[in-house]
Amino acid sequence: MTPERRYIIPTFQRDYEWTEEGQWKLLFEDLETVADRLAQARQDAEVTGKSVQKADKSVAPHFLGAIVCDQLPSSAGGLDLRAVIDGQQRLTTLQLLLRGVLDVLIEQNSVRAKQVRRLLENPSDVIDEPHERFKLWPRRKDREVWPIAMSDEPAPDGTHLYLKAREFFSKRARAAMVGEDGSDRTDAVVDALVGLFKLVVIDLEDNDDAQVIFEVLNGRQTPLSASDLVKNLLFLRGELADEKELEKLYDSYWAEFDEDWWKEKVGTGHAARGRRDVLLSAWLTAASGSEANVGHLYKEVRAYLDSGDRRTEEVLEELHRYGQAYKAVYGSTERVSKALAQSYRRLDILKIQTAAPLLLWLRTVSGSVLSDTDHELAVTAIESWTVRRAIIGANTRGYGKAFVDILKEAQRALEGGGSIADSIIAALQNGPNSLAWPSDTEVTNAFVSNKYYGSITQERIRLFLGAIDEYMQAVNPKTETASFEYDRLQIEHILPQRWRDHWAVEADDEAGRILAAQARDAYVHRIGNLTLVSPTFNASVSNRGWQVKRPEFAAQSKLQLNGDVAASEIWDEESIDRRAHALASAAVQVWPSAEALKACI
Repeated sequence: MTPERRYIIPTFQRDYEWTEEGQWKLLFEDLETVADRLAQARQDAEVTGKSVQKADKSVAPHFLGAIVCDQLPSSAGGLDLRAVIDGQQRLTTLQLLLRGVLDVLIEQNSVRAKQVRRLLENPSDVIDEPHERFKLWPRRKDREVWPIAMSDEPAPDGTHLYLKAREFFSKRARAAMVGEDGSDRTDAVVDALVGLFKLVVIDLEDNDDAQVIFEVLNGRQTPLSASDLVKNLLFLRGELADEKELEKLYDSYWAEFDEDWWKEKVGTGHAARGRRDVLLSAWLTAASGSEANVGHLYKEVRAYLDSGDRRTEEVLEELHRYGQAYKAVYGSTERVSKALAQSYRRLDILKIQTAAPLLLWLRTVSGSVLSDTDHELAVTAIESWTVRRAIIGANTRGYGKAFVDILKEAQRALEGGGSIADSIIAALQNGPNSLAWPSDTEVTNAFVSNKYYGSITQERIRLFLGAIDEYMQAVNPKTETASFEYDRLQIEHILPQRWRDHWAVEADDEAGRILAAQARDAYVHRIGNLTLVSPTFNASVSNRGWQVKRPEFAAQSKLQLNGDVAASEIWDEESIDRRAHALASAAVQVWPSAEALKACI
């Protein structure tokens, strides 16, 4: 925010609409990512004796997008005024993010507080009215709450999104400023925010056509994607190097990437990217050995190509191979074994895109070096490590770097003639404690004690239960062969969510009943009380008593998950615990431990 300037949100602008799930969470995750890179660059500089200043400059900034401003009349010598015509949502959110960070700096009595405050407030010697202190002044409807949201006083609880945003950013900043090892990360977070978060400000002049600018910014014209820019770069380099038959190279290796399927976006919200951009990011990560930033893909591809001496045909041929690998992993258009297809599907459900470079690289390794058995074993290890961590609710932070490190170990094994599968299992097993491979006991404890329904997505619950049912079908010699589309089945609470009408607890007094009810509530959403049912399940009995509901589970007995349920004379907390242990026993077979997988090598 430029010193001695005020940005005014016109009254006609729409309500502030950004939310935690929609934008705040993603924005702060971007800040954490940049701060992690900055901290890592500085740590590397200290180890190698390089200049910290140069290390800082090596970290790519994060661009938040553009805002369009129109100059407003102001008095001579007064504050420079700008009307925010487009981009008020991101500008407002950035101010609230700064305020949240400032809250934590004030708590810490940090010297960095003054620096951050200058981005929120104008100097006292250039203002005439109290409200001129704020660099951003919202539309008229919100001008009473904005000073409260920007005050040094703790923000009161409220429903206004300004107050919720400040509280959210304060909470996240408080956690982000302390490393997993207890180290102080304040400087990394503040420097990433102040120095590496960039906002493009377009100031309209008298001869600017504002409508044309807005149409371009808002996508009325299709912008070049990172893939388009990389394609132009590759073929331009080929022309400058006087390489021959570039049109033939385009037809052989790139033409399919210009088809609609490759341009379709995958992912959600802020993270949505065209498939070919995702492919380029995975290829660059595998080729360079460094995690590629899809937001700076063109710049990073150019830097990678400039650092070596690779011919255009070589790069295009490699990209084509990675494209075929991508379709096998994510497109289901290539023939793969049942085991690999199953693992790919489960990893895709978990949305672990950071594993893509490793998965694609494995498919580019010659079958004469990596056998089908070892390939399946390696992917099973990736799946098992990832799913077990999802089961116990582990944090996914750090997965990007972790998978790059694992990929490097696999590449070293390839170069040295070692076992690729063994190297991947060992790398997953020997990672930092924060990324540990959960043990059988941890999986069991999670199944017995953790709340699943309402805490994780139903898609993941279906994945866990469906995979366990598949396993039970396979190992039960007495069962008839049955096949289910598990992602189409419904999740059913065996003990209903509304259990009080027909599942009364027993106790000697009112206090006992209250405690028993609280204990039962804790069991309702645990996985031992969840199952899958087909659309034929009679939903009208869902909240009825056990004697009414039990026959419905007997009718669903083709699902192995429901066989023991239907056989239970009663259904209570002990039944849920017993079933949780049974499900966990199956889960640790579906997703084996590192030791179990090593025994297969």
